[in-house]
Amino acid sequence: MTSISRLAALILLAAIAFATLSPIQMRPHLGDADLERALAYALFGLALAFGFRARLVQAMLFVCTVAGVLELLQAIDPGRHARLQDALVKAAAGLMGIAVGRIVLAVAGRVLRPQSRQPRSSSKPKGLGLASD
Repeated sequence: MTSISRLAALILLAAIAFATLSPIQMRPHLGDADLERALAYALFGLALAFGFRARLVQAMLFVCTVAGVLELLQAIDPGRHARLQDALVKAAAGLMGIAVGRIVLAVAGRVLRPQSRQPRSSSKPKGLGLASD
């Protein structure tokens, strides 16, 4: 699952970069722009949480950096605008995706972990009452 999640994160990153930096008429439109941004970054964060389980801080920094850098790169295109509010929405959605991923992993770990066994006593086990005991 880790490899699939990492591949999904890479594909989502490419799609987010394309949608963010392409001319506005080439950008896919699925609905409200803020909802599109939030959903894309939440899925990106979720994929990072599943793909890089042991790297929580790095995943969080990466999502925030990607959101900020891609938003700043929009300033290069005269038809686009770079806004701090958009970068913050993207970063927050990515962080929420990571949080949801961590919660899912924690719950799944508890559900899939075997029930704790009764502690063994330090005394010698008693016989079964058979003649060979």
